[in-house]
Amino acid sequence: MENLKIKDLKIGEAAIITGYEAGDHSYKSKLLSLGLTKNTHLKLIKVAPLGDPIELEVRGFHLSLRKDEANVILLRKDA
Repeated sequence: MENLKIKDLKIGEAAIITGYEAGDHSYKSKLLSLGLTKNTHLKLIKVAPLGDPIELEVRGFHLSLRKDEANVILLRKDA
C-alpha cells in the first residue's frame, strides 16, 4: 500500500499514521509527544487560506501544525 502525506488529504478525509520520514529526531519526538504515534487515526479539519497552517483532529482534540512539519508524517487512508 502506498504511503500518503497530509498534503494528499482533502478536508474531512481521515487517515492512519504509518510512520515518519527520516530526518530530525528531535522533531519526530515532538510529534510523538503531541500524540501523533503510529496507528493513530487523524482527520484533516481545515487548511488556512494560504495553505499554512493546517488543523488536524487527533485523539479527540484539534492540533495545528505547519504544512512542512506535518508532511513528515506518513499515512494510509482510513477505510
